[in-house]
Amino acid sequence: MTNSRIGKAQLGMDGPEVGVQGLGCMGMNFAYGPTDGEEARATLERALELGVTLYDTADLYGHGENERFLAPFFKAHRDEVIIATKFALTVSPEDPTRRIIRNDAQYIRQAVEASLRRLDVDVIDLYYMHRRDVNIPIEETVGVMAELVGEGKVKQLGLSEVTGAELRAAQTVHPIAAVQTEWSLFSRDIEISVVQAARELGVTLVPYSPLGRGFLTGSFTNADNELTDDDFRRQQPRFTGDNAKANAALLEPIRAVAEAHRASLGQVALAWVHQQTQIHGLPVVPIPGTRRRSRVEENTAATRIHLTEADLAGLEPIASKVAGDRYADMNFAAASRE
Repeated sequence: MTNSRIGKAQLGMDGPEVGVQGLGCMGMNFAYGPTDGEEARATLERALELGVTLYDTADLYGHGENERFLAPFFKAHRDEVIIATKFALTVSPEDPTRRIIRNDAQYIRQAVEASLRRLDVDVIDLYYMHRRDVNIPIEETVGVMAELVGEGKVKQLGLSEVTGAELRAAQTVHPIAAVQTEWSLFSRDIEISVVQAARELGVTLVPYSPLGRGFLTGSFTNADNELTDDDFRRQQPRFTGDNAKANAALLEPIRAVAEAHRASLGQVALAWVHQQTQIHGLPVVPIPGTRRRSRVEENTAATRIHLTEADLAGLEPIASKVAGDRYADMNFAAASRE
Protein backbone atom coordinates (compact mmCIF):
# COMPACT_ATOMS: atom_id res chain seq x y z
CA MET A 1 0.00 0.00 0.00
CA THR A 2 1.42 3.35 -1.04
CA ASN A 3 2.09 6.04 1.52
CA SER A 4 1.47 8.88 -0.93
CA ARG A 5 -0.42 11.85 0.49
CA ILE A 6 -3.72 12.79 -1.09
CA GLY A 7 -4.34 16.00 -3.02
CA LYS A 8 -6.21 19.06 -1.80
CA ALA A 9 -9.47 20.88 -2.46
CA GLN A 10 -10.81 24.22 -1.33
CA LEU A 11 -13.51 24.36 1.31
CA GLY A 12 -16.04 26.90 0.08
CA MET A 13 -15.41 30.02 -1.97
CA ASP A 14 -12.86 31.60 0.39
CA GLY A 15 -12.06 28.81 2.82
CA PRO A 16 -8.91 26.82 3.55
CA GLU A 17 -7.57 23.96 1.51
CA VAL A 18 -8.35 20.52 2.91
CA GLY A 19 -7.38 17.02 1.91
CA VAL A 20 -9.50 15.94 -1.03
CA GLN A 21 -10.83 13.15 1.18
CA GLY A 22 -11.96 13.69 4.76
CA LEU A 23 -12.73 11.27 7.57
CA GLY A 24 -16.17 10.56 8.98
CA CYS A 25 -15.60 9.95 12.68
CA MET A 26 -19.06 8.83 13.83
CA GLY A 27 -18.12 5.16 13.94
CA MET A 28 -15.04 5.71 16.10
CA ASN A 29 -17.14 5.07 19.20
CA PHE A 30 -20.77 5.18 18.06
CA ALA A 31 -23.40 3.44 15.90
CA TYR A 32 -21.39 0.62 14.33
CA GLY A 33 -21.07 -1.83 17.18
CA PRO A 34 -18.04 -2.64 19.36
CA THR A 35 -14.88 -0.63 18.71
CA ASP A 36 -11.21 -0.65 19.65
CA GLY A 37 -10.39 2.82 21.00
CA GLU A 38 -6.63 2.39 20.60
CA GLU A 39 -6.96 1.39 16.95
CA ALA A 40 -9.42 4.22 16.33
CA ARG A 41 -6.94 6.75 17.72
CA ALA A 42 -4.17 5.26 15.58
CA THR A 43 -6.48 5.58 12.56
CA LEU A 44 -6.89 9.31 13.19
CA GLU A 45 -3.11 9.72 13.23
CA ARG A 46 -2.62 7.61 10.11
CA ALA A 47 -5.26 9.60 8.24
CA LEU A 48 -3.41 12.82 9.03
CA GLU A 49 -0.14 11.33 7.80
CA LEU A 50 -1.87 10.56 4.50
CA GLY A 51 -3.09 14.14 4.06
CA VAL A 52 -6.60 13.83 5.50
CA THR A 53 -7.31 17.12 7.27
CA LEU A 54 -11.13 17.40 7.43
CA TYR A 55 -12.53 15.47 10.41
CA ASP A 56 -16.31 15.19 10.76
CA THR A 57 -18.35 14.63 13.91
CA ALA A 58 -21.64 15.83 15.48
CA ASP A 59 -23.09 16.47 18.90
CA LEU A 60 -25.62 13.69 18.27
CA TYR A 61 -22.99 10.95 18.03
CA GLY A 62 -23.02 9.23 21.39
CA HIS A 63 -24.67 12.26 23.02
CA GLY A 64 -21.42 14.21 22.66
CA GLU A 65 -19.07 11.32 23.45
CA ASN A 66 -17.74 11.29 19.89
CA GLU A 67 -16.65 14.92 20.21
CA ARG A 68 -14.98 14.14 23.55
CA PHE A 69 -13.20 11.14 22.03
CA LEU A 70 -11.76 13.29 19.25
CA ALA A 71 -10.74 16.22 21.46
CA PRO A 72 -7.23 14.98 22.42
CA PHE A 73 -6.35 14.32 18.78
CA PHE A 74 -7.58 17.75 17.75
CA LYS A 75 -5.65 19.41 20.56
CA ALA A 76 -2.43 17.68 19.53
CA HIS A 77 -2.86 18.73 15.89
CA ARG A 78 -4.93 21.90 16.10
CA ASP A 79 -3.05 23.78 13.39
CA GLU A 80 -3.17 20.83 10.99
CA VAL A 81 -6.84 19.83 11.08
CA ILE A 82 -10.21 21.27 10.12
CA ILE A 83 -12.84 20.38 12.71
CA ALA A 84 -16.39 19.94 11.46
CA THR A 85 -19.28 19.30 13.84
CA LYS A 86 -23.05 19.70 13.72
CA PHE A 87 -26.14 20.72 15.66
CA ALA A 88 -29.90 20.15 15.17
CA LEU A 89 -30.66 16.55 16.12
CA THR A 90 -31.62 15.61 19.67
CA VAL A 91 -33.09 12.50 21.22
CA SER A 92 -36.53 12.51 22.79
CA PRO A 93 -36.31 12.06 26.59
CA GLU A 94 -39.51 9.99 26.48
CA ASP A 95 -38.40 7.75 23.62
CA PRO A 96 -34.63 7.32 23.02
CA THR A 97 -35.31 5.89 19.56
CA ARG A 98 -37.06 9.07 18.38
CA ARG A 99 -35.05 12.01 17.08
CA ILE A 100 -36.13 15.64 17.25
CA ILE A 101 -34.92 18.41 14.93
CA ARG A 102 -34.08 21.73 16.60
CA ASN A 103 -33.17 24.81 14.54
CA ASP A 104 -34.29 27.50 17.00
CA ALA A 105 -31.88 30.19 18.17
CA GLN A 106 -31.87 29.14 21.83
CA TYR A 107 -30.93 25.58 20.96
CA ILE A 108 -28.24 26.59 18.45
CA ARG A 109 -26.53 28.78 21.04
CA GLN A 110 -26.68 26.03 23.65
CA ALA A 111 -25.37 23.48 21.16
CA VAL A 112 -22.36 25.47 19.99
CA GLU A 113 -21.23 26.20 23.54
CA ALA A 114 -21.56 22.52 24.46
CA SER A 115 -19.59 21.41 21.39
CA LEU A 116 -16.84 23.94 22.07
CA ARG A 117 -16.48 22.55 25.61
CA ARG A 118 -16.46 18.91 24.55
CA LEU A 119 -14.02 19.53 21.71
CA ASP A 120 -11.87 21.69 24.00
CA VAL A 121 -11.37 24.37 21.33
CA ASP A 122 -11.97 28.10 21.08
CA VAL A 123 -13.50 27.98 17.61
CA ILE A 124 -15.15 25.38 15.35
CA ASP A 125 -13.81 25.45 11.80
CA LEU A 126 -16.97 24.25 10.06
CA TYR A 127 -20.35 24.23 11.81
CA TYR A 128 -23.21 22.38 10.13
CA MET A 129 -26.95 22.46 10.53
CA HIS A 130 -27.37 18.68 10.73
CA ARG A 131 -31.01 18.58 9.63
CA ARG A 132 -33.63 21.15 8.62
CA ASP A 133 -36.64 22.04 10.77
CA VAL A 134 -39.14 23.00 8.07
CA ASN A 135 -41.17 25.01 10.59
CA ILE A 136 -38.38 27.58 10.90
CA PRO A 137 -37.29 29.61 7.84
CA ILE A 138 -33.80 28.53 6.85
CA GLU A 139 -32.83 32.19 6.57
CA GLU A 140 -33.59 32.56 10.28
CA THR A 141 -31.48 29.55 11.22
CA VAL A 142 -28.54 30.67 9.09
CA GLY A 143 -28.89 34.15 10.54
CA VAL A 144 -28.21 32.76 14.01
CA MET A 145 -25.31 30.70 12.67
CA ALA A 146 -23.90 33.84 11.05
CA GLU A 147 -23.94 35.55 14.45
CA LEU A 148 -21.70 32.75 15.74
CA VAL A 149 -19.21 33.59 12.99
CA GLY A 150 -19.31 37.23 14.00
CA GLU A 151 -18.67 36.26 17.61
CA GLY A 152 -15.62 34.20 16.65
CA LYS A 153 -17.08 30.87 17.77
CA VAL A 154 -17.36 29.45 14.25
CA LYS A 155 -15.27 30.06 11.13
CA GLN A 156 -17.40 28.63 8.31
CA LEU A 157 -20.98 27.46 7.93
CA GLY A 158 -22.31 24.22 6.48
CA LEU A 159 -25.69 22.64 5.84
CA SER A 160 -26.65 18.98 5.72
CA GLU A 161 -29.53 17.35 3.84
CA VAL A 162 -30.92 20.51 2.23
CA THR A 163 -32.45 21.01 -1.21
CA GLY A 164 -31.01 23.26 -3.88
CA ALA A 165 -33.67 25.88 -3.17
CA GLU A 166 -32.87 25.80 0.55
CA LEU A 167 -29.18 26.21 -0.18
CA ARG A 168 -29.87 29.24 -2.37
CA ALA A 169 -32.05 30.80 0.33
CA ALA A 170 -29.37 30.22 2.97
CA GLN A 171 -26.70 31.78 0.77
CA THR A 172 -28.62 35.07 0.72
CA VAL A 173 -27.96 35.39 4.46
CA HIS A 174 -24.36 34.19 4.78
CA PRO A 175 -21.87 32.31 2.57
CA ILE A 176 -22.21 28.55 2.92
CA ALA A 177 -18.90 26.73 2.65
CA ALA A 178 -20.11 23.14 2.43
CA VAL A 179 -23.18 20.98 1.97
CA GLN A 180 -23.12 17.48 3.38
CA THR A 181 -25.48 14.90 1.93
CA GLU A 182 -25.32 11.20 1.21
CA TRP A 183 -23.84 10.61 -2.25
CA SER A 184 -22.70 7.28 -3.61
CA LEU A 185 -23.31 4.73 -6.31
CA PHE A 186 -26.40 3.77 -4.29
CA SER A 187 -27.64 7.28 -3.39
CA ARG A 188 -27.86 10.06 -5.95
CA ASP A 189 -30.71 12.25 -4.63
CA ILE A 190 -28.23 15.13 -4.40
CA GLU A 191 -28.11 15.38 -8.19
CA ILE A 192 -31.76 16.52 -8.36
CA SER A 193 -30.97 20.13 -7.45
CA VAL A 194 -28.17 20.49 -4.90
CA VAL A 195 -25.22 19.79 -7.21
CA GLN A 196 -26.20 22.55 -9.63
CA ALA A 197 -26.88 25.04 -6.84
CA ALA A 198 -23.59 24.26 -5.12
CA ARG A 199 -21.64 24.66 -8.36
CA GLU A 200 -23.22 28.03 -9.07
CA LEU A 201 -22.69 29.30 -5.51
CA GLY A 202 -19.14 28.05 -4.98
CA VAL A 203 -20.11 25.54 -2.28
CA THR A 204 -18.05 22.42 -1.65
CA LEU A 205 -19.94 19.12 -1.55
CA VAL A 206 -19.06 16.78 1.30
CA PRO A 207 -20.64 13.39 0.60
CA TYR A 208 -21.26 11.26 3.66
CA SER A 209 -21.62 7.47 3.42
CA PRO A 210 -19.86 7.35 0.02
CA LEU A 211 -19.38 3.63 0.65
CA GLY A 212 -23.06 3.01 1.30
CA ARG A 213 -22.35 2.53 5.02
CA GLY A 214 -20.00 -0.28 4.13
CA PHE A 215 -22.39 -2.19 1.88
CA LEU A 216 -20.55 -1.06 -1.26
CA THR A 217 -17.33 -2.59 0.04
CA GLY A 218 -18.91 -6.05 0.18
CA SER A 219 -18.05 -6.29 3.89
CA PHE A 220 -21.61 -7.42 4.64
CA THR A 221 -24.59 -8.41 2.54
CA ASN A 222 -27.40 -8.64 5.10
CA ALA A 223 -27.51 -6.60 8.29
CA ASP A 224 -29.98 -8.98 9.95
CA ASN A 225 -27.54 -11.88 9.90
CA GLU A 226 -24.11 -10.28 9.91
CA LEU A 227 -24.18 -7.18 12.15
CA THR A 228 -24.45 -6.86 15.93
CA ASP A 229 -27.71 -5.84 17.57
CA ASP A 230 -26.38 -2.36 18.39
CA ASP A 231 -25.37 -1.60 14.79
CA PHE A 232 -27.79 1.03 13.49
CA ARG A 233 -27.60 -0.33 9.93
CA ARG A 234 -30.01 -3.04 11.07
CA GLN A 235 -32.63 -0.25 11.09
CA GLN A 236 -32.03 0.85 7.50
CA PRO A 237 -34.29 -0.64 4.83
CA ARG A 238 -31.59 -1.18 2.20
CA PHE A 239 -29.58 -3.59 4.30
CA THR A 240 -32.17 -6.06 5.53
CA GLY A 241 -34.47 -8.75 4.15
CA ASP A 242 -35.25 -8.96 0.45
CA ASN A 243 -33.84 -5.47 -0.13
CA ALA A 244 -30.42 -6.60 1.02
CA LYS A 245 -30.52 -9.61 -1.28
CA ALA A 246 -31.50 -7.46 -4.27
CA ASN A 247 -28.89 -4.81 -3.52
CA ALA A 248 -26.10 -7.35 -3.07
CA ALA A 249 -26.60 -8.32 -6.72
CA LEU A 250 -25.90 -4.71 -7.69
CA LEU A 251 -22.31 -5.08 -6.51
CA GLU A 252 -21.46 -7.21 -9.56
CA PRO A 253 -20.74 -4.33 -11.99
CA ILE A 254 -18.62 -2.68 -9.27
CA ARG A 255 -16.74 -5.93 -8.86
CA ALA A 256 -16.05 -6.08 -12.59
CA VAL A 257 -14.57 -2.57 -12.60
CA ALA A 258 -12.56 -3.36 -9.48
CA GLU A 259 -11.01 -6.40 -11.11
CA ALA A 260 -10.03 -4.35 -14.16
CA HIS A 261 -8.27 -1.77 -11.96
CA ARG A 262 -6.88 -4.31 -9.48
CA ALA A 263 -8.72 -2.40 -6.81
CA SER A 264 -11.23 -3.19 -4.07
CA LEU A 265 -14.96 -2.61 -4.41
CA GLY A 266 -14.72 0.22 -1.92
CA GLN A 267 -11.97 1.93 -3.88
CA VAL A 268 -14.07 1.90 -7.04
CA ALA A 269 -17.07 3.30 -5.15
CA LEU A 270 -14.90 6.09 -3.73
CA ALA A 271 -13.22 6.76 -7.07
CA TRP A 272 -16.68 7.24 -8.57
CA VAL A 273 -17.52 9.89 -5.96
CA HIS A 274 -14.20 11.67 -6.44
CA GLN A 275 -14.73 11.72 -10.19
CA GLN A 276 -17.91 13.73 -9.75
CA THR A 277 -15.58 16.72 -9.30
CA GLN A 278 -14.71 16.56 -12.99
CA ILE A 279 -18.16 15.46 -14.13
CA HIS A 280 -20.03 18.27 -12.36
CA GLY A 281 -17.32 20.91 -12.10
CA LEU A 282 -17.15 21.60 -8.37
CA PRO A 283 -15.10 20.52 -5.32
CA VAL A 284 -16.18 17.18 -3.86
CA VAL A 285 -14.63 16.01 -0.58
CA PRO A 286 -16.14 12.67 0.54
CA ILE A 287 -15.83 11.64 4.18
CA PRO A 288 -15.78 7.84 4.31
CA GLY A 289 -15.86 6.61 7.88
CA THR A 290 -13.51 4.02 9.28
CA ARG A 291 -11.80 3.17 12.57
CA ARG A 292 -9.03 1.00 11.10
CA ARG A 293 -5.68 2.13 9.70
CA SER A 294 -5.77 -0.41 6.89
CA ARG A 295 -9.10 0.97 5.68
CA VAL A 296 -8.01 4.61 5.73
CA GLU A 297 -4.96 3.61 3.66
CA GLU A 298 -7.21 1.76 1.21
CA ASN A 299 -9.68 4.65 1.03
CA THR A 300 -7.10 7.37 0.40
CA ALA A 301 -5.49 5.24 -2.33
CA ALA A 302 -8.83 5.46 -4.18
CA THR A 303 -8.06 9.13 -4.94
CA ARG A 304 -5.48 7.88 -7.45
CA ILE A 305 -7.88 5.69 -9.43
CA HIS A 306 -9.32 7.13 -12.63
CA LEU A 307 -12.43 5.45 -14.01
CA THR A 308 -12.83 5.29 -17.78
CA GLU A 309 -15.96 6.34 -19.62
CA ALA A 310 -16.74 2.65 -20.08
CA ASP A 311 -16.37 2.11 -16.33
CA LEU A 312 -18.70 5.00 -15.58
CA ALA A 313 -21.25 3.76 -18.09
CA GLY A 314 -21.26 0.34 -16.48
CA LEU A 315 -21.82 1.85 -13.03
CA GLU A 316 -24.45 4.40 -14.11
CA PRO A 317 -27.60 2.22 -13.81
CA ILE A 318 -26.91 1.02 -10.26
CA ALA A 319 -28.63 3.77 -8.26
CA SER A 320 -31.91 3.44 -10.16
CA LYS A 321 -32.11 -0.24 -9.21
CA VAL A 322 -31.46 0.08 -5.47
CA ALA A 323 -34.20 -1.43 -3.29
CA GLY A 324 -35.27 0.45 -0.17
CA ASP A 325 -34.96 4.02 1.05
CA ARG A 326 -31.87 5.54 2.63
CA TYR A 327 -33.66 5.82 5.97
CA ALA A 328 -36.70 4.16 7.51
CA ASP A 329 -38.05 7.71 7.96
CA MET A 330 -37.15 9.80 4.93
CA ASN A 331 -38.59 12.94 6.54
CA PHE A 332 -35.07 13.45 7.87
CA ALA A 333 -33.65 13.64 4.35
CA ALA A 334 -33.74 16.41 1.77
CA ALA A 335 -35.17 14.06 -0.85
CA SER A 336 -38.50 14.19 0.97
CA ARG A 337 -38.72 17.91 0.14
CA GLU A 338 -37.60 17.83 -3.50
